[in-house]
Amino acid sequence: MSEHHLTTPLTEAQVRELRVGDMVTLDGVVFGIRDATLIRIFDEGKAPPADLRGGVCLHTAPNVKKAGGRYEPLSVGTTTSMRMDRFTGGLLERYGVRAVIGKGGLSGESLKQFERHGGVYLAITGGAAALETTQIEAIEAVWWEDLMPECLWQFRVRGLGPLTVAMDAHGGNLYADVKAEARRRLEEILTRLEKRA
Repeated sequence: MSEHHLTTPLTEAQVRELRVGDMVTLDGVVFGIRDATLIRIFDEGKAPPADLRGGVCLHTAPNVKKAGGRYEPLSVGTTTSMRMDRFTGGLLERYGVRAVIGKGGLSGESLKQFERHGGVYLAITGGAAALETTQIEAIEAVWWEDLMPECLWQFRVRGLGPLTVAMDAHGGNLYADVKAEARRRLEEILTRLEKRA
């Protein structure tokens, strides 16, 4: 396991150096994105109004307040990623996104897309919105405000993390590893119980 402090935008080479279990902290720009924004991009065919190449997308619909014409973050939590799974390949292939941050992981199909295009899934600890929010220095831009709060957000972050590389560009999948280990332990327990019976 290695630790990486990276600044966005990310390159394919940087992403391909990351392995499952590595820890990452991020500086730079992170884009907040969620269901409604992704539906607008892919199902409605409207190109994102920001350049996402080398970008990191955070699955979020933040709680914000508007002050003096700008938005300030109140709570920027992360949402479960699986319902946005079908958009992963398009984000990587069409728009050059390099990393997705979320909770709970993505499918085997998304894992193939990470391998093919050079991307990673970075897991953030559930319930860590308070800490995550302190790592956002500013909301620099917001597009498609009619989708509030599921707009496209541009956050300036410093030290965002620690994030765990949960799915990498080499087929590594922390979620699959945990399930396999749980099954192995369950079989051991059952075998011991059978011997006692």
